[in-house]
Amino acid sequence: MSELVRLKAAGKRYESAGPPALDGVDLTISAGEAVAVMGPSGSGKSTLLNLVAGLDRPTHGQVEVAGTELNRLSEKALARFRRTHIGIVFQFFHLLDDLTARDNVLLPAQLAGTSRRAAFDRADELLDALGLAARADAYPARMSGGERQRVAVARALINRPPLLLADEPTGAVDAKTGAQVMELLRDLNRSGQTVLLVTHDAALARGCATRLVQVRDGKLTEQVTANAATHEQVKP
Repeated sequence: MSELVRLKAAGKRYESAGPPALDGVDLTISAGEAVAVMGPSGSGKSTLLNLVAGLDRPTHGQVEVAGTELNRLSEKALARFRRTHIGIVFQFFHLLDDLTARDNVLLPAQLAGTSRRAAFDRADELLDALGLAARADAYPARMSGGERQRVAVARALINRPPLLLADEPTGAVDAKTGAQVMELLRDLNRSGQTVLLVTHDAALARGCATRLVQVRDGKLTEQVTANAATHEQVKP
């Protein structure tokens, strides 16, 4: 499998006098993997995700996605790169309340300059695949938490990004919906989608990840291979 993400001695310090939020992390993710980053609050796992997303810049080291060193891109170039290479699913959905489900999904494609017909076809294809065809014209306020999260996943996938990032994707939904989100991420990965997720939910991590990464005090402390089919973990 080809290498899609590479962090080399990557670190982030927000305060010059304080400890680094992330310190000297080396991590590679191959295309087709599903990697879960776990750790206690304040461990640096969200910082790691933000560096890979290009939402934050490392203060030292390198971050590469799809062969592009994100450190070297301008803010404008980073936005363009994210639009076509990275889809992001947030804990609290971040849907626009005044747009329908379909229009929320369409937005990244429109920003990327995709033709209206192609964008509509792709949006409807995703909504149908995620069981939301009948809810395409519904507004977020009229949707359940699980429906809103599936709309967010469709929005993240509309530009066919090679990398899908998920930040606590089950953090704002109930247990039943969380199980559905886990199954969705597992199915996406089985279809070839590369996934990097940050979660406190051990069941989610074991259920849909092929590899678990533990981060503590800004450092990567352990990696284990996860058997998603049986939820067992085995040391590599």
